[in-house]
Amino acid sequence: MTDIAANVLETVGNTPLVRLNHLTEGVPAEVLVKLEYFSPGASVKDRTALGIIRGAERDGILKPGMTVVSQTSGNMGTGLAIACAVLGYHMVAVLPATMSEERRQMLLALGAEVALVPQLPGTPRGVVTNADYLRAKARAKEIAEERNGFWVDQFTNANNPRVHEEMTGPEIIRQTGGRLDAYVIAVGSAGTAMGVAAALKKHDPKIKVVVLEPATSAPISGGPVSGHKIQGIATGQIPPFYRPELTDEVLTVTNEEAIETARRLAKEEGIFAGFSSGANVAGAIKVARRMQAGQRVVTVVNDTGLKYLSTELYQTGAGE
Repeated sequence: MTDIAANVLETVGNTPLVRLNHLTEGVPAEVLVKLEYFSPGASVKDRTALGIIRGAERDGILKPGMTVVSQTSGNMGTGLAIACAVLGYHMVAVLPATMSEERRQMLLALGAEVALVPQLPGTPRGVVTNADYLRAKARAKEIAEERNGFWVDQFTNANNPRVHEEMTGPEIIRQTGGRLDAYVIAVGSAGTAMGVAAALKKHDPKIKVVVLEPATSAPISGGPVSGHKIQGIATGQIPPFYRPELTDEVLTVTNEEAIETARRLAKEEGIFAGFSSGANVAGAIKVARRMQAGQRVVTVVNDTGLKYLSTELYQTGAGE
């Protein structure tokens, strides 16, 4: 027998779970991070994209020759572009212009068509707002209608949380031997957050689920709703897949905490990740500080820092 994948889609998932050592010095509980950049599109959204495409094919919604259209902050679009390249669909990714240049270039390299939605006047570059998301969503829906295509709205497609309940959650349970005490995760579409939470709660209802929001865009916890710099999460509204019954606590993370933690992950742990991963790890360490020795916290490193080299996160001299 050989260990050869039939195509790159077979390499999605089964990502490693890694213990943090330096960032957690003096922290009583163990913090484990699931490195989703080991998937082919270098993000957790590869799982979501493949689940949605396969589900649409199964349901007869997506047929040969159709165009796939999605609004995206970049990672979902990349996952879809990879799936479309392998399966023979044309892909249109609709991005707010505030997203990093690397994300756009990666989409183009994968054969996707990129449609940029300009930021509203007066919005600082790099700041993500609810208006950006809504404008990209409206444009994606428009393009799908114009081309009689399949519009991927990850915020309403049930295959989003389903793939994480059936795939990502069980991986974490297997990798930890079923022994974990808390799961900490920032909310974007809430697919990863709630899908994994459902699997973990089914395994052991005592596992604590802690949801994270940016401090300046915190509708779940009733906080302010404005722009933030943590690309890939928090659209400024409570996502449809959010399930309060699966959530034990909601915390906020500042832009500065996310950025500092992402930089420290790279320099001290050798884990090169993006803004939202910094938020996840910052939140996980906050939770781990309140726990006891021998307990275990799991979070997700959503994507690679290679997608953010042109942003303030990793610009030359940043953090020196």
